[in-house]
Amino acid sequence: MRSRLTWPGTSSAPERLRQLVAFALQHGLPVALWRLPNAEAVQLCLSFSAEAALIGLTPALEPTAPAGFAFFPFRDTDHNPALFLPADVVFNTEHLELLEVNEDAEGADTLAPALLEWLNPNSFSAQQYNPSLPWHISPQPVPHMAPQEEYAALVRRSVEAIENGEVLKVVSSRAASQPLPPHFDALNAFLELTRRYPTAFCSLVSAPGAGTWLGATPEILAQVTQDGKFCTMALAGTQPLQPGHKPSEAIWRQKEIEEQALVARYVVSCFKQLRLRDYQETGPRTVAAGEVLHLRTDFMVDLRKVPFPTLGTDMLRLLHPTSAVGGMPRQAALDFIEKHEGYDRAYYSGFLGPVNLPQPGAAHLFVNLRCFQLRPTEAILYAGTGLTIDSDPAREWQETELKLRTAGAILHE
Repeated sequence: MRSRLTWPGTSSAPERLRQLVAFALQHGLPVALWRLPNAEAVQLCLSFSAEAALIGLTPALEPTAPAGFAFFPFRDTDHNPALFLPADVVFNTEHLELLEVNEDAEGADTLAPALLEWLNPNSFSAQQYNPSLPWHISPQPVPHMAPQEEYAALVRRSVEAIENGEVLKVVSSRAASQPLPPHFDALNAFLELTRRYPTAFCSLVSAPGAGTWLGATPEILAQVTQDGKFCTMALAGTQPLQPGHKPSEAIWRQKEIEEQALVARYVVSCFKQLRLRDYQETGPRTVAAGEVLHLRTDFMVDLRKVPFPTLGTDMLRLLHPTSAVGGMPRQAALDFIEKHEGYDRAYYSGFLGPVNLPQPGAAHLFVNLRCFQLRPTEAILYAGTGLTIDSDPAREWQETELKLRTAGAILHE
């Protein structure tokens, strides 16, 4: 049974988020916060069970599916389990006075009363958030971080594979480390991401087994809206946003145009596998994501006109991992990455987002780009580039540097 409870007191939205996060971390529970693109409200999902892994499963996006937050790796392995955080506690800063609690959830008999006591400002048990709380840390070792020469060698090997016909496109990536600034506060960093990047999907996820991740991604993977539309996109091609220029003034090289076209064709091929022809394609057009420009093509299916109730789930299964993060042909590119990339991407270039939250019938899943993982004293940042036959190692290194600055900017505050 889900109860909508009145939250006592007059604390602000950030203060209430801090109280809920503090409860989750003190009790070792998974928690996710997010802000949808072009939205104001921050939403939170807290699970009463630390055992939230659904290994190997693709979340269902239908209105009757469980409500929660999906956090899936690039590749599902024992080291990086696919997570689905049940929506046992839901909070939306648009409605400060309301808190939704699932009283039938596992562990709710003890944790629900403890939470209400924790949040009651008149209780001696009321607790406050502080940045030194024990955020979940991944049990996996810090990934290998390729220096520029090593990454250049990977780019050259990828281009060679394309020339030899092994693959059409490969998306290479690398990890980098930045020390955490003094008194770093993950929750404040998330709120800063929402301020800096209003058009991105901003997130903070902390869960046992996965660690703590922050990000601001521009790329929709699969979205089902409450008015019955399925949406996805092809996002590829990168260049810096020049000061004083509009995105519409960007001039694209043939390399980026071809890279984006490959991703768009992959989306169309997924529709064809489902024998779906009634879709709307818009683009490509230039869009800004922080200091970076991309080429973007949008795809939309009106589910009120196309009787395909499982389209969102079926497309999610076909799309992930997309050619925008792996390459083409899909399996050949993934095999190449596993053999030559030299590190474990973990949840970078996986996907994340709410399912049937805040209401049934809506799902918003995004590719986990422009993100970093928290370690005790450092942040591990991730970035990748789409490689074609015309790729230049020096340019590709600079592209990863540009992308690393999106989420990494908040580490310099």
